[in-house]
Amino acid sequence: MKTLINIKADADIKEIAVRTAKQMGVPLSTIMNAFLRQFVAEKSVTFSVPLRPTKWLQKILLETEKDCREGKNIEGPFHTAEEMIKSLKS
Repeated sequence: MKTLINIKADADIKEIAVRTAKQMGVPLSTIMNAFLRQFVAEKSVTFSVPLRPTKWLQKILLETEKDCREGKNIEGPFHTAEEMIKSLKS
């Protein structure tokens, strides 16, 4: 037996989801049923968000890339942990 579920979704994401499902050759309801089955089977929900570094980390990464290009502040390679620790302490 089928039932109807009404959900609120952003109009733009719904439009994109319908289009994507159609490109895959399945209706959006099939996709939603698959997600619901997975939710019931695993009893968990996974939300994934693209990782975005903080402004502070972005600055550090840019400085590191610049140092690598210029060959500055480079240590290693280290062949043992002891070599690395000795370098850190010096």
